[in-house]
Amino acid sequence: MNTTPTRSLSSIMDGNSFQATNLGLLPSNEQALIRRRMAALGTSYRLFYRTPVHADRAEGCYLFTPDGTRYLDAYNNVASVGHANQRVIDAVGLQMGKLNTHTRYLQDGIVEHSEQLLATFPEYLNSVMYTNSGSEANDLAIRVARLWTGGEGLVVTAEAYHGTTELLSRVSPAISGGFPEDPSVRVIAAPDTYRVETNDMGAWFAAQVREAFEDLLAHGIKPAAFLADSIFSSDGIFPNPVGYLRPAIEVCHEYGALFIADEVQPGFGRTGDTFWGFERHGVEADLVSMGKPMGNGIPVAALVGRTEILDRFGTEVPYFNTFGGNSVSIAAANAVLSFIQETGLQSQVATVGASLRDAISTITSDAAFVGDVRGSGLYIGVEIVTDRDSKSPDGGRALAIVNDLRDRGVLISVAGPGNNVLKIRPPLVFGTSEVALFSDRFADTIAAAGNA
Repeated sequence: MNTTPTRSLSSIMDGNSFQATNLGLLPSNEQALIRRRMAALGTSYRLFYRTPVHADRAEGCYLFTPDGTRYLDAYNNVASVGHANQRVIDAVGLQMGKLNTHTRYLQDGIVEHSEQLLATFPEYLNSVMYTNSGSEANDLAIRVARLWTGGEGLVVTAEAYHGTTELLSRVSPAISGGFPEDPSVRVIAAPDTYRVETNDMGAWFAAQVREAFEDLLAHGIKPAAFLADSIFSSDGIFPNPVGYLRPAIEVCHEYGALFIADEVQPGFGRTGDTFWGFERHGVEADLVSMGKPMGNGIPVAALVGRTEILDRFGTEVPYFNTFGGNSVSIAAANAVLSFIQETGLQSQVATVGASLRDAISTITSDAAFVGDVRGSGLYIGVEIVTDRDSKSPDGGRALAIVNDLRDRGVLISVAGPGNNVLKIRPPLVFGTSEVALFSDRFADTIAAAGNA
């Protein structure tokens, strides 16, 4: 059992990033803009793709460059109900013209939205706190869990990403390179259903969680929480089989720890099966975090939990977030949730997602470098390998595919520790016409990759 490893590479930040060595290959105007960007923003900010996309405007599932070139966005989950969604635009504009303030004034909007949001959860999850980002929500969740349990120990998976605060960098191996080990954190293997040889993934994964908690106790550290997103998105996208997460959560509760379900990625109907990702596995989450997809990119996030847990935190800790749950952000969140519910978007996600996975499976059936196609709803992973026998990750070919697709006008990225899993995660409004366009371009790219 190990603690957070030292890493020299951030998979989610550097896996599909523009390299400055390629600057001279770009048009002179874009070279100049990138130089200005680097000078002003510093080295922490990355650009996507071998040739960065110069985004000027967007609509629905499409991005447009200043010269009008159109790109199909099959990656952006933040614009959950589509870029420039008119319902969100109208709600934000109207509210901005009326009032934008904090939660210490009595307002109808935040109460009405909270009731609508909580109605999407099981009855035992009946209180909500607001923040500005998923990072803040997860940071808050850990603070709440540590107070409730009296423990410090946290368990996460090997390539997890949960946020950017100092605390969350220690529980986000995907970006933790350069940070010191945290003695209160244990990192376990992801439930890699493609490579782990087991007839019972639920029992196998539960054993990893149990070993982690036992190791914490052996070092005098009381467990506080198991933090995971139920689709294990940064680990390589492992949503199935449905229910395999249940034994691990039972172990978590056996040790007196809380299960924090990070729903920034799988929430709001993205999996198609259920509105919240953890519900697919029939488990009870104690705390549920969500992030910017909640407001279609407007800074709004939340933490939902059992009333008794959040009430104790509220009683014992003087917590306040000035613009968490501000009037305008709540208006955006309300517009997003209402749009999803009133348009039957979750059902569409299930149908369109299944069609997209079927198309990808058909296109890649004879490609020896495609080892697996997996996913749920509009979250799909395509495993790129050197060959199907060894299952060795082929990150180089995966990145070549991503960049070839970009050149053909389709945007995706990569996931997993080997940067070899194609991550296909479009806005929830992705429809049949987008599936057809994606399939046409993807087929050409896979054919080209096979001839490379």
